[in-house]
Amino acid sequence: MAKLHFKDEDKTIDIQVGQNILEAALANEIDLDHACGGVCACSTCHIKIREGFDLFPEAEEEEEDQLDDARDIELCSRLACQCTLQEETDQVIEVEIPLWNVNLVQEGPDAAHQAH
Repeated sequence: MAKLHFKDEDKTIDIQVGQNILEAALANEIDLDHACGGVCACSTCHIKIREGFDLFPEAEEEEEDQLDDARDIELCSRLACQCTLQEETDQVIEVEIPLWNVNLVQEGPDAAHQAH
């Protein structure tokens, strides 16, 4: 198992080989929006992989098309639903969830501003 650190949440969780970042986040109560249910049909699970980018497969054309619609993309931008861990590592994978991407359904808009 590898370690996945959500920078803005200041929370580190486990991620297994074969598991994607969205699955790991949801299993550990990390509030990450995912309007399409994790099938690469939207850009709501947009994240930025700050460390460990090379531990995930390259983005396919479908993901790149969805990222074209995301706000504030960078070279390290990915969709969490498409980032499946490929190998075990001792490296801590660092992820940032853009503030606008935090799922506010459960906690309300003030929670995101307090957390970030």
